[in-house]
Amino acid sequence: MNFDFMSKRKIALVASATMLVVSVVSLLFLGINRGLGFTGGVLVEVGFETPVEPAEIRSLLEQSGYDNAVVQILGAETDIVIRVPPGDDVDQSNVGADIHELLEQTYSTVDLRRSDYVGPAVGDELAEQGGLALLVALISIMVYIMFRFTGKFSLGAVAALIHDVLIVVGIFSLMQWTFDLPELAALLAVIGYSLNDTIVVSDRIRENFRTSKRGTPIEIINRSLNQMLGRTLVTSMTTLLVLVALLVAGGEQLRGFASALSIGVVVGTYSSIYVAATMLLMLGIQREDLAIPEKEGSDFVRK
Repeated sequence: MNFDFMSKRKIALVASATMLVVSVVSLLFLGINRGLGFTGGVLVEVGFETPVEPAEIRSLLEQSGYDNAVVQILGAETDIVIRVPPGDDVDQSNVGADIHELLEQTYSTVDLRRSDYVGPAVGDELAEQGGLALLVALISIMVYIMFRFTGKFSLGAVAALIHDVLIVVGIFSLMQWTFDLPELAALLAVIGYSLNDTIVVSDRIRENFRTSKRGTPIEIINRSLNQMLGRTLVTSMTTLLVLVALLVAGGEQLRGFASALSIGVVVGTYSSIYVAATMLLMLGIQREDLAIPEKEGSDFVRK
């Protein structure tokens, strides 16, 4: 069965433009709910012998001056993670010990498993380095694709990557999910996944342009996408199965990472089919752009 992907490219273009506009507007007005890795603060992980209600712990912390503390279940109902942002008027370096002592006064046995403090200066530095890492990755990819294929393929690949990154970050902004270092790592993984998909599709498009004697650019691109459809779907589905397992059983610490990567896999598969390929048509790709240059002396006739 052959799907006419390119006949729906205008619909896909409108859908992509809508998602990008929503993402950009959300980022401008809502911003990103940055985690402690970027803003600074304290993360405390504690364990109880019996299940506890986060609301009870939150109320107890508020009475002790931790008004902005975030309390969440970490996997099992006996495991609790507490995030204290830097805005609270408390000594951040002793928050972990103070919360542990406070909880032990109310509950019988409380196990302090983790207490991490990140200063605001470190958080700002991590945010700057994370953004720089994304920028360097995009520039490096553009140069690589330009040398491996052509400038038109390079622009298509980078457009697809920017499309994927903006939509993933935009969804986190729109939903106000916490964006921390694991989510940044997932974003870099999305770039790698999307790039791999785009390179495989681009390689088949280049090969078909060089070997096909007939057919318009739209027909050749459609044929290439259909030839890679099975491989693309199998790769995406198997990756998503692993990510769904992480979402279900990975607990709170891995939920953001798995969510970002799951969204990225879906959007990356879509963009490698529609964004990158549609960019080639918009840039006017032709057989002449992908012709293999003839070597000097290739027309030499043996006497």
